Amino acid sequence: MDDGRLLPLVVFCYLIYTTLTSLTLSIVLLIRYTLSKFCGLFCSRVDDDAISLYEGTVIHDRRHPVNHCFKIPVRFALIDLDRSSYIPPNHLSSEEARSIAGTNGPVLLLTVPPSVGYQRSPFSLYYCYDLQESFNKILKYCIAEVTNSPWGEQVRFIFNPNSDRVAKSLHISPFMDMLGDWHMKTKSPGKNLSVSILVKHPELGNYFTASLIAKKILITSDVDYALFFWLKPQIGAILAYWQSFQLLLKNVQFLEHPKYKKPGYIEESLKSAQERGCCMAFPGNSDENLHGDARDRWYSWKPMKWPWV
Repeated sequence: MDDGRLLPLVVFCYLIYTTLTSLTLSIVLLIRYTLSKFCGLFCSRVDDDAISLYEGTVIHDRRHPVNHCFKIPVRFALIDLDRSSYIPPNHLSSEEARSIAGTNGPVLLLTVPPSVGYQRSPFSLYYCYDLQESFNKILKYCIAEVTNSPWGEQVRFIFNPNSDRVAKSLHISPFMDMLGDWHMKTKSPGKNLSVSILVKHPELGNYFTASLIAKKILITSDVDYALFFWLKPQIGAILAYWQSFQLLLKNVQFLEHPKYKKPGYIEESLKSAQERGCCMAFPGNSDENLHGDARDRWYSWKPMKWPWV
């Protein structure tokens, strides 16, 4: 889609499509659950010890040009990509992630799985570990996977989980320009899980913070995987668009996607970031739509197939 004026129409059509699909598959899910509950058929309980379930909150805190803070309840799956029999679509394999990160240990994927025909995980994270001689593992690098629905673009980049400064290379929100850098930090997930992203702007300073705080839940024989994530991606999308509407009511400026006026906006934003010193050298040898050279941080960009995640 090259014309931004068509975006509202596309979003409306996508809303109708998603509503009908989710409604139909929810009925199928209800029938399947009834059969599994009373007849022992079509069970989808979580019996994969390579999958951990987390429940928590995403917090957005904006401090310019208005104060706007909100919390969204979320549920995530943490999947050992080498051991699990279930791998969500449109994600890296463990081999691909290790090749990018230059690690030799396990790879865990944190994401929101699809639910009743709809996949939306605007932020997914790969935890890439190194195995030591003592057979201990340490978290060496993370790979972030960011998708900007409804524009249908995805960027992947590598960062140091202890603390890192990353160039903003994707138009994520129509209420933010492309000048901010992401200061990212996370820890190896255990009983608790946390991710923090601070947006540092050359003019506005540290004006936006996004954070994820979650706890690992106990998986029992009664936990049904499909029901645990039922409509969670859809609810997340509705809440996100509702908060965008709230910002419009507060007269926050709506910024059109820069690609409509500057087709080379990605290269332009990364060049600016390099000048600010936030593109350090990291490993990676994947050839998927790569940008930059060996001196730059590894990242890839690609358009997503419709329907967008």
